Amino acid sequence: MATTTLQQDQLRTEVEALVEKLGPGRSSLIPILADVKRRFHAIDSETMQTIADVLDIHPVEVYSVASFYAFLHGAPEGQFVVRLCGTLSCDFAGKDAVADALKAELGIDFDQTTDDGLFTLEWASCVGMCDQGPALLVNDDVHTRVTPESAREILAACRAAAVAKEG
Repeated sequence: MATTTLQQDQLRTEVEALVEKLGPGRSSLIPILADVKRRFHAIDSETMQTIADVLDIHPVEVYSVASFYAFLHGAPEGQFVVRLCGTLSCDFAGKDAVADALKAELGIDFDQTTDDGLFTLEWASCVGMCDQGPALLVNDDVHTRVTPESAREILAACRAAAVAKEG
């Protein structure tokens, strides 16, 4: 997410508005990082510096938090982030077949993003749906009892939504 001065100024304005809403200091860091990640799909070093400046904390603190939480990592993500639950219960429910279908359909492996920037495929430590596995998240939407066929249908719905959004 190489940013221009205009983008950095816009980001700073948005972060300042979030601080006004959430309050100053470290307690606002995670919600701010989550909002920036949701809006821009990435958190680069310049963005971390801007957040640190606005919160008046050291950039290393921002980096530490962003790198600790899997959902906040700084790497660029696709428009749709697909996170498949990697727990043992989902393993027993057929997670490997779903993982294979996702990889085949997207043409990428886990921890990669499609060339068109539409999809990122990741593992999730736990989706919290152990009784309904295999489970996956697409952005904030939970899908349970996923099969290879329904995984392909979910991806097709995402593609259709992206086309509708552009049109």
